[in-house]
Amino acid sequence: MKAMVLSAPNELALGEVARPAIGPGQVLVRVMYSGICGTDYKIYSGAIPVRYPRIMGHEMIGEVVEAGAGAIVRPGDRAIIDPELYCGACFHCRIGQTHLCPNGMLLGRDANGGFAEYVVAPATHVFPLPESIDNQTAPLIQVLTTCLHAQRQINIFPGEAVAVLGLGVTGQLHVQLAKARGASPVIGITRSAEKRELALRLGADRAFPGGAEAISKVREATEGRGADVVIECTGMLPVLADGIHMARSGGRLLLFGIITAKQGELPFYDLYFKELALINARVAKSEDYPNSIALVQRGMVRLEPLVSHVMPLGELKAAIGMLGSDNGQRMKIILDHA
Repeated sequence: MKAMVLSAPNELALGEVARPAIGPGQVLVRVMYSGICGTDYKIYSGAIPVRYPRIMGHEMIGEVVEAGAGAIVRPGDRAIIDPELYCGACFHCRIGQTHLCPNGMLLGRDANGGFAEYVVAPATHVFPLPESIDNQTAPLIQVLTTCLHAQRQINIFPGEAVAVLGLGVTGQLHVQLAKARGASPVIGITRSAEKRELALRLGADRAFPGGAEAISKVREATEGRGADVVIECTGMLPVLADGIHMARSGGRLLLFGIITAKQGELPFYDLYFKELALINARVAKSEDYPNSIALVQRGMVRLEPLVSHVMPLGELKAAIGMLGSDNGQRMKIILDHA
């Protein structure tokens, strides 16, 4: 089969590799569309080490070709794959924290993934897609599962004010999920005027430019209290500091953006004085897939406005290069495997 093979950092080319064979309890999927994310960029550049050669890609949908025992899909079904694998036997798996499995693997990083004609996954990790969800946007459901999992950790209640800092793909999804939970007002914050406008179209009640002025704007929009929940999606410490100032006393902060800084300044006294809860979230669980699919099927979350580029699989290297550029207009890049 054809696949985009990473042979070393920054060495990526279309090649011919053996088509994977399924084992017991596995499913073979012919990949139709896949998405690119920052993890792919880090694997490509060598920032995340992998064993070479490696086929990247963990956001993929396709048509089931073969299905082993335990599958809820049949040959011919369209399906999405949960790429987060787990052992099922360790402490974390036994208590339901499969996403924290120390023996876990990610398709596209620890095993070959979806930037290819075919991919194999456990039957427990392949979920059917309803006809109402189109192929081109469906890979974004994998991203949605991570946002849904995160919001489940923080418990947003109807009528609560939610501020979302950073309105890239995940920020726009958080806006929609917060609205689906009944939050009001939902406030989107970013320096990009285009992304503020998109957030308003997707359900945000207010949208403000980022920076110091946003803190006072959030307070004005919440009768002076501050937001009940602040969701930080940029992974930048200064933005998190703004979020601490935006939150009301007794509020909650969801750290969704991946902060890689090992040190930095934060208003720690405010954390104490305002008795703020900081909640972190990592990846998702398989159980988040059916619920995410249902949200899209019911129209409570829209995916199509988040796709800015559709490119052929063979142009993967160029597409990954776009992730490294500072392009405020770029949102999700989808690869067409046709």
